[in-house]
Amino acid sequence: MSDSSKEEKIIGQLLDICQETSTEERDWDSFGRDTTIEDLGLDSLTILDLLYDIEQEIGIHLEAQDVVSVRTVGEITDLLVAKGA
Repeated sequence: MSDSSKEEKIIGQLLDICQETSTEERDWDSFGRDTTIEDLGLDSLTILDLLYDIEQEIGIHLEAQDVVSVRTVGEITDLLVAKGA
């Protein structure tokens, strides 16, 4: 599978996770690599929940320290690809 195919698949999985766990109404049509953590309304606690959901859905474990500096969905995707997703 090409890197771009992997990225598209992971972004789709992240979209599914965010849609399932979001408590706010959002415009999911614009969800993509450039979507920021701020756009998603995530705080430090909900980021930890997101990490748990990623591990359950995608099967890749990310440490909290891995995502401390992450600002976009694209950066999360890059981390997951680097970890073997």
